[in-house]
Amino acid sequence: MKQHQSIAVVIGVGPGLGLAIAKKFVAENFFTVIISRNKEQLSALIPQIDAANKNVAAFAADVTNEEEVISLFNEIKNKFGHPEVVIYNAAAKFELKGINDISSEDFIRSWKISCLGGLLVSQQVTPNMIKQSKGTIIFTGATAALRGSANMTAFAVGKFSQRALAQSMAKEFGPQGIHVVHVIIDGYIATPIVLKHFPDKPLDSFLNPKDIAETYWQLYRQDKCAWTHEIDLRPYTEKF
Repeated sequence: MKQHQSIAVVIGVGPGLGLAIAKKFVAENFFTVIISRNKEQLSALIPQIDAANKNVAAFAADVTNEEEVISLFNEIKNKFGHPEVVIYNAAAKFELKGINDISSEDFIRSWKISCLGGLLVSQQVTPNMIKQSKGTIIFTGATAALRGSANMTAFAVGKFSQRALAQSMAKEFGPQGIHVVHVIIDGYIATPIVLKHFPDKPLDSFLNPKDIAETYWQLYRQDKCAWTHEIDLRPYTEKF
């Protein structure tokens, strides 16, 4: 890590959007910390993010566990410094279940990953951002944050809650120089798993992770005189 190098933290890094976001920030000379529950997957992704392994660090953690989050960010701050950018991309496993089929454990877990984790992480980074009068926090949302659908209750409730958290944070921290953004992903992202399930669909009918990551970068670069709080992204084929 170079002295005085800016630090980005990307939470919820897998072989799709999280990977693309981390690659973009490393390419823009950020020291980037990637976080996921899957340690083996993170290790495999590091060479794709930074072949020299000089501008990336990986940590496995459960961001719904308050003690783990506090310990994790203390380690990040002590080793690398305070993050200037945090991307909250964590997501619960997507399952289609009707109201009478959802277990209370699944319902709570979905809310914890989408919303509680975002709160716990934000509590660790906003104090220094306030002190510095700058910082960017971006939440990866979904269409489900705007409207619930049959068999998607747990996912929608988590994403509705996440959107409320992002709005509240933007109103509280915006005047203190912190840019809080909620990105609505309206469509399927072209991840290996998704493409495997839809082998006959044209590639440009999916959201390209690289292009989403470019939007996140541009959101970070916005001047505070014209901030975006909420933006929706979808492929041209998606109905809305």
